[in-house]
Amino acid sequence: MSHPSPLPDHPDVRVRVEVQYLAAHSQPGRHAFSYVITIENHSDQTWQLLTRHWKIVDAGGRETLVDGDGVVGNQPHLAPGAVYVYDSFVTVQDTPAVMQGHYGLQDAWGAAGRAIISPFVLDVPGQRVLN
Repeated sequence: MSHPSPLPDHPDVRVRVEVQYLAAHSQPGRHAFSYVITIENHSDQTWQLLTRHWKIVDAGGRETLVDGDGVVGNQPHLAPGAVYVYDSFVTVQDTPAVMQGHYGLQDAWGAAGRAIISPFVLDVPGQRVLN
């Protein structure tokens, strides 16, 4: 599947992520994590979040791409100064894993852009690797 030319980044739509390991829902070869996403619109215009794109790479080099409409069934509008928060979860086979991506945005005039989700680590707390 070919991708169109990259959308312009909108640094005024900022994304923060908080991750938690879900020990009770994990087992060897299937590590579960919940994450809370906070999207803040620091721009002077309203943006609608239309799509999501995630890239997840685990410690074994397995890469998973996730593309879809909106987030948790919604395509929220973010007015200037608005904050949108949602939570979701992910599982990976080997830790640590790195997750990153972007949200596809559109303004009221139909101009497209994206909000970058900086890479963050999915790791088991207290897990140490001995060399």
